[in-house]
Amino acid sequence: MISLSDIPKFQLFSALSLAIIYVFLLLIEYKNPLRKPVRRLMNRWIINFTLSIMVYFTAKTVVVPVAQFTINFNQLHGYGLLSLLPAHSLFQWLVGFMLMDLTFYYWHRLNHEIPLLWRFHNVHHADPDLDVTTSMRFHVIEIAYSSVFRLIQIAIIGIDPLIFITYEFIFQASTYFQHSNTHLSLKLERILNKIIVTPRMHGIHHSSYMDETNRNYGVVFSFWDKIHNTLKGNVYQNSITIGVPAYLNPSDNTLVNLLLMPFRPQRSYWQFKNQSFLSRPSDQLDKTSEELSE
Repeated sequence: MISLSDIPKFQLFSALSLAIIYVFLLLIEYKNPLRKPVRRLMNRWIINFTLSIMVYFTAKTVVVPVAQFTINFNQLHGYGLLSLLPAHSLFQWLVGFMLMDLTFYYWHRLNHEIPLLWRFHNVHHADPDLDVTTSMRFHVIEIAYSSVFRLIQIAIIGIDPLIFITYEFIFQASTYFQHSNTHLSLKLERILNKIIVTPRMHGIHHSSYMDETNRNYGVVFSFWDKIHNTLKGNVYQNSITIGVPAYLNPSDNTLVNLLLMPFRPQRSYWQFKNQSFLSRPSDQLDKTSEELSE
């Protein structure tokens, strides 16, 4: 049985393992990219790495302590839905893991649908390219206020340390993988995508068209999108432009402007040079299948 005191120990192991996964994906996507980058890699990487460091320390000092406090409170008082199931059983772990991922689907969707939350989440989507460095490119305030969601999520579900540790590791590894610009064979990716979120699927979510950005919210499992009718796959990858149209200028993607972006008057996100990017022209869609396309 894993206790609350084991979380810091596992976090060190997790951080080292995730660093290896991160570097591995960085090398693979560089050698075998799914989409050709439109901006110089080094300039983007410096900005994304800087934001990632800020995100990491915000998570360590705000999100993780809130999560640990809530887990401890649940264990002391027996709160949460999982307390109704056999303690420390495989069934309890599986239900807890699935509920964590389902609630992250809803949280991600809320960050798109609530204008105030989108102001901050837009920093993530304004990246003009998509690769593994985008996976931790967030505004620090989004990470900070997500601690409120984590408190509610953990309290209602009744997460124990084992579920928290394993889900957080798989969550982060999945985030790296789906944001990576890794070119997998279409056959392999279609197989994987029946269960998990893949680079092509998440690339559509980072498309410059509004109706595609507001699809494919899944974090680990792809079937939440299928269940909620938000899954989209039949977009030709070479027709995808990454980013938010109103924020595609290089000057928008400086570190200072990204940090100030949520606090400034917002532009018409899906307009660029008098062109509307609400929905993609039908000739850029694969009409032969609803699955992921090449």
